[in-house]
Amino acid sequence: MVLHVKRDHSSSGQYPDRARMLISCPDGPGIVAAVSHFLYQHGANIVQSDQYTMDPDGGMFFMRVEFDLPKLDERIDEVRSIFGGVAERFQMNWQIFNVSHKKRLAIFVSKEDHCLVELLWQWQAGDLDADIALVVSNHTDMQAYVESFGIPFYHIPVTPDTKVEAEQRQLEVIGDDIDVIILARYMQIISPAFIEHYRHRIINIHHSFLPAFVGGKPYAQAYQRGVKIIGATAHYVTEELDGGPIIEQDVQRVSHSDDVNELKRIGRTIERVVLARAVKWHIEDRILVHHNKTVVFN
Repeated sequence: MVLHVKRDHSSSGQYPDRARMLISCPDGPGIVAAVSHFLYQHGANIVQSDQYTMDPDGGMFFMRVEFDLPKLDERIDEVRSIFGGVAERFQMNWQIFNVSHKKRLAIFVSKEDHCLVELLWQWQAGDLDADIALVVSNHTDMQAYVESFGIPFYHIPVTPDTKVEAEQRQLEVIGDDIDVIILARYMQIISPAFIEHYRHRIINIHHSFLPAFVGGKPYAQAYQRGVKIIGATAHYVTEELDGGPIIEQDVQRVSHSDDVNELKRIGRTIERVVLARAVKWHIEDRILVHHNKTVVFN
């Protein structure tokens, strides 16, 4: 068995003193000035800043800031504590992330491998700046491939009668230090109880025919209808099936000459690219969720 070794070309190791701040709050004057002044007061240098307002009059304001702060590891807890005063003044929901602390991913997969393979390839190439902690599957098809990367693989079968027990086992193997779960064509419905553990931290991928072609064989249904565009949608998982906040989408034109197998091939390519983008943006702290929508600073 060949062991694939990941080379670290990531940005997190290059900038040990870099942090990211995500903010959402009611819009109003002085927010950017207050954040910038706070960071200046504490010796931070802003290297990137993005803002968006839904409506200047009574709407919501969203902000993402990257900054360098000397001795970040030693000072980040103090900075978080002091920034609480600024946040309270503007009614902010906010987080500060240490870029050098890579997010830990758990990937769920069934039998289709294209999305999983894309994530593993990008991880190995250093384009996905995270740690893949484990892969969970209700089948064993991908076990040897996953383990060749040195990644733990857990086979947890799921049946209608054992779904509760299976999800409990999944939570056990995931543990308490997973930042995001990726459903890489995992063909099981996630229960509300499981979702509550990882609110806005479970990313799913599906074709973009919904809600037109629901149920089995969507590409066959699309072929019968003669569709001219197919695509894929990546979104956070909520209790509404395939109805959570959308992170990324893409489409490709098709024609009457494309049969069902060709539609599936094109669909797989779009799915793997769209999911990888969504995961990358999540681990780079580029996404803010507001109700059932996202603001993505990409």
